[in-house]
Amino acid sequence: MSSTNPKTYEPAPARQVAFLGLGVMGFPMAGHLALAGHQVTVYNRSAEKREAWTREFKGSAAATPREAVAGCDLVFCCVGNDDDLRSVVLGADGAFAGMKKGAILVDHTTASANVARELAAQALKLGLQFVDAPVSGGQAGAQNGLLTVMCGGDAAAFETAKPVAMAFARAFTLLGASGAGQLAKMVNQIAIAGLVQGLSEAIAFGQKAGLDMEQVLEVIGKGAAQSWQMDNRGKTMIAGKFEFGFAVDWMRKDLGLVLDEAKRNGARLPVTALVDQFYADVQALGGKRWDTSSLIKRLT
Repeated sequence: MSSTNPKTYEPAPARQVAFLGLGVMGFPMAGHLALAGHQVTVYNRSAEKREAWTREFKGSAAATPREAVAGCDLVFCCVGNDDDLRSVVLGADGAFAGMKKGAILVDHTTASANVARELAAQALKLGLQFVDAPVSGGQAGAQNGLLTVMCGGDAAAFETAKPVAMAFARAFTLLGASGAGQLAKMVNQIAIAGLVQGLSEAIAFGQKAGLDMEQVLEVIGKGAAQSWQMDNRGKTMIAGKFEFGFAVDWMRKDLGLVLDEAKRNGARLPVTALVDQFYADVQALGGKRWDTSSLIKRLT
């Protein structure tokens, strides 16, 4: 986390919490919980990551999810996909096996709506609560504690989790029953995919036309074409720099979830399906870990 991190913490009663998954998002998210005064125990498959986190923040680490969640009121989780999520939540060493009755698991993984509903149902059987809560804002949002969190689940569980989660969020919103958070994240990714492709084509077109594209973006960024992507990625796209967080591999995973859900609900997503294939082209160019604005590499 940056030493210039601007996050300020609203007063909230200190809680005993666990955080499962210390990737580029989870590491700083768990850090914000510790900085806000909560008693945090972390788990990550890699012992090195667990040790690195406890060196940087006040808290403790556990060797299994079950051990990490013992005695916790709230458990937060942020891992890679449906299978990763099941591996840390279910089974003899999983979180559900160690959580006390009434405890809440808030899952920030971008996963399928189906796995959210599956785990919510399993939690209910065990006397636990589950909130699906994928995030938007990328690595910078996690580091600065300014994530937007889209939630699905029980309203009472949501209200209990919200004041604690605001340690790493700017907005934490309940959008419906279990699975609604994941579906809202899919809407988010659909909107981003088409926008980044449009911005890529606009910049590539302007470059071919011999325009000073930094100047052009300054001008059109004051009008109807303005977007977060233009403001934050336009200049770096022009410069050919693609090292700013959310990776192409992750976007393809997310768009795979989107397209699977569209098959189930009948939504027509021609642009999203096309952009997904464009990201496959970027992967083939060696850009698996480039950020999503690297779509422009196909055009230059």
